[in-house]
Amino acid sequence: MVKSRVLYTCQQCAAESARWVGRCPECGAWNSYVEGVRSTPARAGAGPDTRVRPGAARPERLADVSLDALERVTSGLQEFDRVLGDGIVPGSLVLVGGDPGIGKSTLLLQVASNVAGAGRRVLYVSGEESARQVRLHAERLGAVNGDLYVLAETSLDAVLAQVEAIDPDLLIVDSIQTVYLEGLSSSPGNVSQLRECALRLMGVAKTRHLPVFLVGHVTKEGNIAGPRSLEHIVDCVLYLEGERFYAYRLLRAEKNRFGSTNEIGVFEMEADGLRQVSNPSAAFLSERQTANAGSAVTVPLEGSRAILVEVQSLVAGTGLAMPRRTAIGVDLNRLLLLLAVLSKRVGLPLGSQDVYVNVVAGIKIAEPAADLGLALAIASSWRDAPIDPGLVVVGEVGLLGELRPVRQLERRLAEAGRLGFERCIVPAGDLRRLIGTSSGGEKGTGTRGGIAGRPGAREVRRDGLLIQGAQTVGEAVVLALGPLAPTGGGRRRSRDGVPAGAARSDGAGELGFERPTGDDDAGIAGGAGEVLETVE
Repeated sequence: MVKSRVLYTCQQCAAESARWVGRCPECGAWNSYVEGVRSTPARAGAGPDTRVRPGAARPERLADVSLDALERVTSGLQEFDRVLGDGIVPGSLVLVGGDPGIGKSTLLLQVASNVAGAGRRVLYVSGEESARQVRLHAERLGAVNGDLYVLAETSLDAVLAQVEAIDPDLLIVDSIQTVYLEGLSSSPGNVSQLRECALRLMGVAKTRHLPVFLVGHVTKEGNIAGPRSLEHIVDCVLYLEGERFYAYRLLRAEKNRFGSTNEIGVFEMEADGLRQVSNPSAAFLSERQTANAGSAVTVPLEGSRAILVEVQSLVAGTGLAMPRRTAIGVDLNRLLLLLAVLSKRVGLPLGSQDVYVNVVAGIKIAEPAADLGLALAIASSWRDAPIDPGLVVVGEVGLLGELRPVRQLERRLAEAGRLGFERCIVPAGDLRRLIGTSSGGEKGTGTRGGIAGRPGAREVRRDGLLIQGAQTVGEAVVLALGPLAPTGGGRRRSRDGVPAGAARSDGAGELGFERPTGDDDAGIAGGAGEVLETVE
């Protein structure tokens, strides 16, 4: 006899309740509970079921577990294998998410073709396209292969029956939101369907040592659609990111049980599919115009890979009482912080200026080490003076105007030197560490102090790259753009009594003009009447 009862399940966190509630007590989501039916077979007796299922796994000593058959499968795409941890692990369950039209199906269809071309049998299950549509897609990508099977089916029971018949070496389900189990009364994409389908596929992957890839839809917030438990079930969660109107795509690992989550893969979308970008720095800087003001090159870390990107800024006077701040590719709050530091600590009168910042090629930067590049691009645009095209900068800017050390500086410097850059401005703390490591004279030689009249600044030449240290963002501006003559008819005094243009311990006044007062200070970081805009 089968017992059925009504349960309400949260679509965000999969929490269950015997009655409907407006706000989930577990995750706080509103109106996320949907009705479902839970059917359980009734069993006579009150004790627990101690029967052993046929074929049930038995415990074994961890030291006796053999790894002989655990050979990773190459996908034919080095960037894809890098993110997974040097290849596809047999028996792994991988969830691939991304915005609509970003290239998820294209990427996995190319992987399927490459694996099939290596003599392995691949089953590509499409719940969104017919077999003819998949063939047209594969023709455009050049991914038609004899050992690549396509199945246009949404019933997971029918899919698993074909898995038994074909015995593939790789299974791809596109997408997990379109398949369903016939034994459940809920519709495809429902929380219970997603969870049960993922659990069934996980069981197949583990018992058959079959790698399974699932394509997942995302919500408007950019998260995988469905319960959070779906990401806990799978072994790896990959996100394909990028702007739809730009060619570059970044593949990141949010979760990886078989490798590091600090790796990214870079691809470029072309007419015949996704092409690997083996040298992202050169690709991102290929169309850089070095003679224009407002451009700076910085070296953020994407995973364990250092990538050179160009940051552009435009500072223009506004005829309105509401200056605009627009950020594309960087966090708007981070931009407002830097504008406040440049105004308070350096003395840039930006309170009456519109400020626009853009990261070239649609790249998004979240690392604080790119702060100095943003600050110098803004200063260069305000002064209308281009930065040395052979200069690259890196450093985190603090609220006091100081430059804070960054991690893995050597990797960033090596990437800058590889692309032919001649000079780099880094935080003074990082430079002291470099001088200490190169004191033996093998890689770094020739340190000296007193750069640009600043007693705290030093420099060292390392592998042909001149590395200069700055303690504050004001010192870095002087190193990059040079000092500026005092404005006005004489050396005016700012409101704290320090002559304009004089050296200050906090970096203010180093460019040779007095610090803003009154309304300028209030109009930098989200003051009243200011127009703030960010473009994601």
